[in-house]
Amino acid sequence: MPLPARLFLFLGAVSAAISVALGAAAAHKLGGMPAGAQSWFHTALQYHQFHALGLVAVGLIAAHRPASRWITAAGVLMIVGTLLFSGNLYLRSLADFHALHAVTPLGGGTFILGWLALAIGAIRK
Repeated sequence: MPLPARLFLFLGAVSAAISVALGAAAAHKLGGMPAGAQSWFHTALQYHQFHALGLVAVGLIAAHRPASRWITAAGVLMIVGTLLFSGNLYLRSLADFHALHAVTPLGGGTFILGWLALAIGAIRK
C-alpha cells in the first residue's frame, strides 16, 4: 500500500480515536459548561468524527489511486480543516479561548475544499 494511503488511514483512525475520547470525557464535564460552550463542543466533535471517517475514506481511495494529487489534497485539506475548525471550537469551549474565533470559518471552507478535491479525484483518471 502506498505511503499516502497508509498515512491517511493511520491519521483517520487516530483522529477517530481522539474524537471518541474527547466525547467520552466531555460527557462527564459538559454539565458544568455554559450552553454556548456545550454547543461549540458538540459541533466540533460532530465535524471531527465525520472528517475522521473522511480521512479513512481518503486513505482507502488513495490505496487504489496512489498517484492522485487530488486525493492527496483532499486528505491534507481534511486534516487542516479538523485542526482549524474543530480545534478552534474545542479551544473556545474547553479553555474559553476566543482569540482565534475568525479561524473557524476558514476551517469550514477547508472542509468544503477537501470534499471537492475528493470529488474531482474520484472522477478523474
